[in-house]
Amino acid sequence: MSQHTDLVLVVDFGAQYAQLIARRVREAHVYSEIVPRSMPIAEMLAKKPTAIILSGGPASVHVEGAPSIDAAIYEAGVPILGICYGAQLIARDLGGEVRKTGTGEYGRTELRIEGSSLLFSDLAVEQTVWMSHGDSMTAAPPGFTVTARTDAVPTAAFEDRDRAIYAVQFHPEVAHTERGQEILKTFLYDAAGCRPTWTNVSIIEDAVAEIRAQVGDRRVLCGLSGGVDSAVAAALVHKAVGDQLTCVFVDTGLMRRGEAEQVEQTFREQFAIDLVHVKAGDRFLEKLDDVIDPERKRKIIGELFIRIFEEAARDLGRRERSGRLGGALDAEERSASTAPAKFLVQGTLYPDIVESGGGDNANIKSHHNVGGLPDDMDFELVEPLRHLFKDEVRAVGEELGLPEEIVWRQPFPGPGLAVRIIGTITPERVEILQNADAVVTEEIKRAGLYREIWQSFAVLPAVKTVGVMGDDRTYAYPIILRAVTSDDAMTADWARLPYDVLERIASRIINEVPGVNRVAYDITSKPPGTIEWE
Repeated sequence: MSQHTDLVLVVDFGAQYAQLIARRVREAHVYSEIVPRSMPIAEMLAKKPTAIILSGGPASVHVEGAPSIDAAIYEAGVPILGICYGAQLIARDLGGEVRKTGTGEYGRTELRIEGSSLLFSDLAVEQTVWMSHGDSMTAAPPGFTVTARTDAVPTAAFEDRDRAIYAVQFHPEVAHTERGQEILKTFLYDAAGCRPTWTNVSIIEDAVAEIRAQVGDRRVLCGLSGGVDSAVAAALVHKAVGDQLTCVFVDTGLMRRGEAEQVEQTFREQFAIDLVHVKAGDRFLEKLDDVIDPERKRKIIGELFIRIFEEAARDLGRRERSGRLGGALDAEERSASTAPAKFLVQGTLYPDIVESGGGDNANIKSHHNVGGLPDDMDFELVEPLRHLFKDEVRAVGEELGLPEEIVWRQPFPGPGLAVRIIGTITPERVEILQNADAVVTEEIKRAGLYREIWQSFAVLPAVKTVGVMGDDRTYAYPIILRAVTSDDAMTADWARLPYDVLERIASRIINEVPGVNRVAYDITSKPPGTIEWE
């Protein structure tokens, strides 16, 4: 990151909210990173953080082996905010009291602010906050001032302005804490002196500088998937190195209707990026013929995708070597195998880094963006989005001028419609599902719900049901409508779509999509179900 960007470290004690805390800090335009509590203090301080936040955690500070941290952190001179478990850790380590009183607090709780507090300045005395704790802080450490309480907890917050250490028992990062973001901003701006310089413009400027420093004047290859991550990554790299970038778009024939054309139009016409569009639908359908098992589908698609990507890369290398990029190849060129580029762009996001257990390339999820890279592909990865959360990627995409249809596109499985056809895959079934899915998307957008819903799509089971259309009996496919709300896809709830929207979707699919005579709505949450059917 740029030297002009302040850094806040979020120390993760195993909390489900660690990533949310980091996102809330970034929403205040301050850059944040999540680090494990096992990271040595010297290593944390070497990052030169402007502030440190100790996250919540699932354990009690009193249980054997409870997550802890080197007490030297409190003497480092870096402003600290402890949240929930992090607050109790500060209390325990610095001489306060944390006890199991038999009265926990869970959910919305009324908080009363007491005395003078920097953290709660300009807030009303009564606040609604979100609690989730069994143990309670019953006394603040010596030298600290208690600044809030609840009916059940006498020490719900405390602070020492001279040492710049603050602690709150509640969760300011969750939406249920009504003034939580203001409390975080007060800590960041007033207590820690952070500057709000983490903006879309600064993100782009930093990424462009990093890409140019890494790539120099060499060629770069990007595998476009049609999704928002690879699209924004490609646009960023193109802004940095221009014609040095070539994008390869492997069209599996299993994408949403109009998606391939959208990719072609955006990158070839709007951005004038050198784009190789490999139309490989027939090859994928041939390989998937008579395959039912979803894991076999995924494996077949992933392996074929890699092989086709490699073929395109070799072709580009031969053309580049001959000095005729985009031209026809002679026999000698076709026998060559020179790679076209040293660098490969991946749309790796910050949660991928966190979930993989570290920040090194070797830990990146192998399935990301291009279906998994074989060991013998000799590329150095360029990952311009590796510092960003999904919402930041969308914002950067808008800033770069990508069309709304790409920036706000809902998540789509890597194997495409192959895992939304339950059973064997045929050209007829792919066409039916593409057309039905297009109706779902159109009507969800028409109702103004597209951005509110995490995913909305159609599923085609390879069975036929009886129906009556006019005076005739029909045997045709059913379409299952799936729509869910979620924040992160780890859990999801079925979307309560208005009846009139459901009616329009069902009516249009049955009337406009030949081969369908029934529409059903899946109202299963995750868990126990998954978002996708396969």
